Amino acid sequence: MSNRRKIFKIVLLGEGAVGKTALRKRYLGEGFKANYAMTIGADFAVKRVKLGDDEIVAQIWDLAGQMRFQSVREVYYQGASGALLVFDITRAETFEKIPQWITELMENNKNKVIPMVLIGNKSDLRELNADSIDYDSGLEYARNLSEWSNIEIPYVETSAKDGSNVNEAFVNLLGNIESHHENSKA
Repeated sequence: MSNRRKIFKIVLLGEGAVGKTALRKRYLGEGFKANYAMTIGADFAVKRVKLGDDEIVAQIWDLAGQMRFQSVREVYYQGASGALLVFDITRAETFEKIPQWITELMENNKNKVIPMVLIGNKSDLRELNADSIDYDSGLEYARNLSEWSNIEIPYVETSAKDGSNVNEAFVNLLGNIESHHENSKA
């Protein structure tokens, strides 16, 4: 079975101003802007990628991170194939709220555990903030999530500004979604 076309719905989750929109735009090849307008509700984009013999249509849903948009976000979780859990490594409170984002995802997606990638964004700013979340803390949290979910959840540090590891984060997630779908058929 080669040359299959698959559609994967990806949701970007995390607090406001962690860089979800910048990551999405960087992945789509749109470059980086220092200032983005706040996402209202959700924003949507599509990217077609080749994964092995398959054409993957990645539907990327960039969900607003502010609490006041929680009720609007609920509908966008439905049918999600995978999630990018994004926090800003320079703002510890965004890391500490990741469990709330996982809970919201689960509650609004039929309590299904789906493939995820934990992303520590703004790695280019680590040296400017002594209180930054260190790499080992992100890695340890991803390991704990992997044990809890029974799905391998990688940790990737990215910089939407300089492009570091942005493509890797999305490719990791798409590959894990593909594997998860194949394993659930077996």
